[in-house]
Amino acid sequence: CRCGGTVGAILTCPLEVVKTRLQSSSVTLYISEVHLNTVNGASVNRVTRVSPGPLHCLKMILQNEGPRSLFRGLGPNLVGVAPSRAIYFAAYSNCKEKLNNIFNPDSTQVHMISAGVAGFTAITTTNPIWLVKTRLQLDARNRGEKRMSAFECVRKVYRSDGVKGFYRGMSASYAGISETVIHFVIYESIKRKLLEYKTVSAMDNEDESAKEASDFVGMMMAAATSKTCATSIAYPH
Repeated sequence: CRCGGTVGAILTCPLEVVKTRLQSSSVTLYISEVHLNTVNGASVNRVTRVSPGPLHCLKMILQNEGPRSLFRGLGPNLVGVAPSRAIYFAAYSNCKEKLNNIFNPDSTQVHMISAGVAGFTAITTTNPIWLVKTRLQLDARNRGEKRMSAFECVRKVYRSDGVKGFYRGMSASYAGISETVIHFVIYESIKRKLLEYKTVSAMDNEDESAKEASDFVGMMMAAATSKTCATSIAYPH
């Protein structure tokens, strides 16, 4: 899981940078529009403020900052992804194991509470890492300009706000626990359905490699479907 998170962080870093830039209110374009129908017949130029789309934002970053800027914040992301996933899944497994002795084992209630506790624990312990990552991704510099490093970002945050500055946005991150809860409830439900289907199907007659490939694809589809649904529902957070 740690290796998967690390590989995923590297491959999706450019998308993370584009997403963070698009979420920032400072990323806008100014487009000049010419209007010929005026009172005195003269043409007037009006400047309109619009938000760029993902592809245009990607093009702007490549043109103005260079390809390296698509990997801004990757360092803190790699540092944070392993402990974050480790903390999350450890808390999820331990909480799930304890709750199975209290509620119906592997019920929706158990999955919801376990996911919520795990999300709260992971966010509280790793928020400073994600804050630094986001600040680095928003630090737009033209080609040739010196880029702010992670250590410089840490010093800047500490000088301006002290230790509490590293926990800015944590309340909004707590709202994101709803996404984690939705994700795991849907994932566990799909996984349970897949296991039931596997039990009643004729897969027992297939060779071991075919079954492993089928299980892998099934789990990937379950993870992708549940994550897409959860992200779409809880995205405003």
